[in-house]
Amino acid sequence: MAEPPSRPPFHGGRHVPIAEHGLIGDLRTVALVGSDGTIDWYCPPAFDSPSVFAGILDAERGGCFELAAAEAARTKQFYFPDTNVLITRFFTEDGVGEVQDFMPVAGATGALGEADRHRLIRRVLCVRGTLPFRARIAPRFHYGAHPHTVRTEGCVVLFESASLSLALTATVPLETEGPDVRADFKLSEGESAVFALDQVGGDVAPRRCPHLEAEDQFNATVTYWRRWLAQSRYRGRWREMVHRSALTLKLLTYAPTGAIVAAPTTSLPERIGGERNWDYRYVWVRDAAFAVYALLRLGFSGEAEAFMRFVTRHISPGDGKATGPLQVMYGIDGRTELPERKLTHLSGHHGSAPVRVGNAAATQLQLDIYGALIDSIYLYDKWAQPISSGQWDDVCALVDWVCENWDQPDEGVWETRGGRKNFLYSRLMCWVAVERAIRLANHRGLPADLLRWRQTRDTIYRRIMDRGWSHTRQAFVQYEGGDVLDAAVLMMPLAKFIAPTDPKWLSTLDALTEDLVSDSLVYRYDPRTSPDGLDGDEGTFSICSFWYVEALTRAGRLDDARLAFEKMLTYANHLGLYAEEIGRTGRQQGNFPQAFTHLSLISAAYNLDRALG
Repeated sequence: MAEPPSRPPFHGGRHVPIAEHGLIGDLRTVALVGSDGTIDWYCPPAFDSPSVFAGILDAERGGCFELAAAEAARTKQFYFPDTNVLITRFFTEDGVGEVQDFMPVAGATGALGEADRHRLIRRVLCVRGTLPFRARIAPRFHYGAHPHTVRTEGCVVLFESASLSLALTATVPLETEGPDVRADFKLSEGESAVFALDQVGGDVAPRRCPHLEAEDQFNATVTYWRRWLAQSRYRGRWREMVHRSALTLKLLTYAPTGAIVAAPTTSLPERIGGERNWDYRYVWVRDAAFAVYALLRLGFSGEAEAFMRFVTRHISPGDGKATGPLQVMYGIDGRTELPERKLTHLSGHHGSAPVRVGNAAATQLQLDIYGALIDSIYLYDKWAQPISSGQWDDVCALVDWVCENWDQPDEGVWETRGGRKNFLYSRLMCWVAVERAIRLANHRGLPADLLRWRQTRDTIYRRIMDRGWSHTRQAFVQYEGGDVLDAAVLMMPLAKFIAPTDPKWLSTLDALTEDLVSDSLVYRYDPRTSPDGLDGDEGTFSICSFWYVEALTRAGRLDDARLAFEKMLTYANHLGLYAEEIGRTGRQQGNFPQAFTHLSLISAAYNLDRALG
């Protein structure tokens, strides 16, 4: 191992685009690894913990873990097949090397049983020639706001802050440099080096990660992911993309509670330089319920069962909150208080401030979540296992509340901050809540106030047909009495509210295509004609683009649907991952990766594949 003659500068001020990242995780938290080999997002020990590496939000203050070839190199990334083990390869004039990044999943084998260690392993290999490498480990605790000390105990470097301690071990020499640690080393063909970063404290003591242990944990992690994916029943045309989406959704689950987060990041901007920057590291009832649908479709009933346990344990229909028995979102541990604040010391991704943690939308009234949740319960009962008597009592309480409150104005599915309206989508999903509960009661012979439920269901249907239809636009519109189009109405045939070939629906589909669709990409709505309380434009919303594919499929427009779907696949990043939105130039925007996008890809692929035969 030899040190290069001079040390090239590190990536201070680097700005890697959102899409230039891969994702690894241990079902408790995740790390984002840039295509240049830098980890610039990591929040141990849980998704919603304060960050240790947040270079994606502030390259100077956020902290990062750089590990790369020490000379000019081309890089490529891929996932070890059928796993969430990420490989970053470096191609230089003198050799080829790679970094294998993974987080062992606690309990996957006896060797991986230390759940509180949250070990992150970076294994470096030289596969051809000779290659110098460099590493810099620069943690910045509590979103870069807490100072830390660095000390060495034998072969272990300890980073210690007031709230968290991390232990770094490596099979190459480490050198302290102020608050950071760095290493410069050279590998020849067949040689390797291992870096391991552990959370320590309490019962978890620092421990080295020698080559043999890293190899064992690599193999155990690969085996875990392949065994999990083997449960999939999908054998269709787009198997690789569907399975990557399933693996991504699994990474967004929090194993201790069964929670499913909307995304593992905060404040990645919906438009560079804009203010639409939100914290998505929580359990949106809507997003998680839709994810359950997608995973059940593929045969992953265990995740659906775990989420149902989360719902039973943490969501009480009788707690009498002003916004109803359900909150829009919950913490991954079921907590209900998610106060929103701005981190003014961080500059934001590419200068897109503010950086927010917490989410004020938790206190909004969004009536659609009742339909999303009860539909997922109905499907779980249908495709997995019958719900319990206690769960049915909770469903009845929710449906009774919907019968009383469905006609309130609310903030809607897009969480607008421009005042409440009578949104069509909210009415639609209230209809779904009541209709699915009626189906469930009839199928299982369960006790229910069916007379009242049927009357409410039919009243909501008539209300949507009468007041949600615009004769001017010849389309169903965003809210009652308006003429604004909204891609959320694409759910009308998907939710079985209206026949996918109904003349009113086909007219709506044509109007949406003309107004909101751009090269298969779909905007949610036009904020200029429907002010949402925020400045600036946004990109196209990828879940809407996949809803559009599914609506075309159900309408029998299979050639259009397949072309739109294939075009959407070209907007994925190099690993098959999607953020929330796609900008005008095709750049991914918003939090990344986004559960909404991946679950809708699965649904669109499943239904289009079935329609094509």
